[in-house]
Amino acid sequence: MSRILLKVVAPLAVAAGIGSFAFLGSAPTAVQADISIPMQQGGVPSLAPMLKGVLPAVVNISVTAKQALQNPLMQDPFFRRFFGIPEEGLPQERESQSVGSGVIVDAAKGYVLTNAHVVEGADSIRVRLTDDREFEAKLIGADEETDVAVLQIDAKELKALTIADSDKAEVGDFVVAIGSPFGLRHTVTSGIVSAVGRSTGGAYDDFIQTDASINPGNSGGALVNLRGELIGINSQILSRTGGNIGIGFAIPTNLARSIMNQLIEYGSVQRGRIGIVGQDLTPELAKAFGLTAGRGAVVAQVVPGSPADKAGLKSEDVVLKANGKEIQNFAQLRGTVGLLRVGEKVDLEILREGKTRKVTVTVGQDSEQAAAGDELHPALAGARFMPLDDATARNARTQGVLVQAVEPRSPAARAGLRPNDIVIGINRQPVTTIAEFNRLAGVRGGELLVHVQRGSGALFLLIR
Repeated sequence: MSRILLKVVAPLAVAAGIGSFAFLGSAPTAVQADISIPMQQGGVPSLAPMLKGVLPAVVNISVTAKQALQNPLMQDPFFRRFFGIPEEGLPQERESQSVGSGVIVDAAKGYVLTNAHVVEGADSIRVRLTDDREFEAKLIGADEETDVAVLQIDAKELKALTIADSDKAEVGDFVVAIGSPFGLRHTVTSGIVSAVGRSTGGAYDDFIQTDASINPGNSGGALVNLRGELIGINSQILSRTGGNIGIGFAIPTNLARSIMNQLIEYGSVQRGRIGIVGQDLTPELAKAFGLTAGRGAVVAQVVPGSPADKAGLKSEDVVLKANGKEIQNFAQLRGTVGLLRVGEKVDLEILREGKTRKVTVTVGQDSEQAAAGDELHPALAGARFMPLDDATARNARTQGVLVQAVEPRSPAARAGLRPNDIVIGINRQPVTTIAEFNRLAGVRGGELLVHVQRGSGALFLLIR
């Protein structure tokens, strides 16, 4: 990929390897800030009084994980025989360690909020408090889509942070970031809210952007306002070098709290859907439809029999608001609905033929979630599949299902699947959605002729 200016968004957990990256090209907005600052005794401006109550709620997280060794020579039986390397003597995996941060949000039950990428693949998780007490943590659940995870520790005399309404955060508000950058426990940095509602390409992104210094190891740490209330969970940075350049991103607490509640109740997130296909309302589309609205989400298609269809939504409707919140684009609408629970209602304000109307839709089950290969076909075990996002589909100029990950030496890897492959057909039938993929690939023990787009080329894989 080539661009005039490359900017890297990276996860913040400190580890031996290199994190995943995405590209972003938007700039923060400057607005005059609220300058109310806590005062120490004696009248000296200081954040110390507030931080004394906040720091005990921010924890250090140490993760131990086992990673499979992937030396191709060692996997070659001829090479092993030639050099006399015994099969049973081969090390199959190595232990890796990484560190991140977390925030205690429920002192009575010991719940700790952190990032999903901090605890990804963890075999053991240890939480260390400011008083140097250390506890083994239980992973309650993690959601990769929003990068939120919930841990639980069995400890007494914990200090929890008050969770603020992140929708009230405004550009220019002073904030403080707390975490363990590069393993330096309970490091405090300060700055302002640079922007709200930022996206780095994810389906459910709604980040708070800040210039408070955030570095690797800050993942899962706290972003607090000057009252010491939690408004965000530090998640990513934008950087060419991996270090801070003044652009960091935190998951808003309203989003994190919604995900946390579902992880605690169900162990996973039950994403909702209403059954529409849509796109952004561009000025050109607005003109073509004879509309004056400049922003919103255009309904391009309503799935027959879906909740949207039953509620009366129609093609060419423009969604202006969802549950009272203005909708800027289709991604925001999809994210808003996707974070609602199945059975909840979403109140939509729509524009139809120049007139505004209100429509209430009951959220249904999302049939477009990621799929695990081992639940479909034995030869697909070790692979994980997910829908193509709009940007990837445009770049690839195709429709299909993305191979999100493939475990080394798994049946899926031996079958020839690779991460970032796009499955465009199975058994000579086109695949455009997860639902179609599940139906066609879910032939237990049957033979699958899988048509895959890989980069600029394509190939067929015969999977038995």
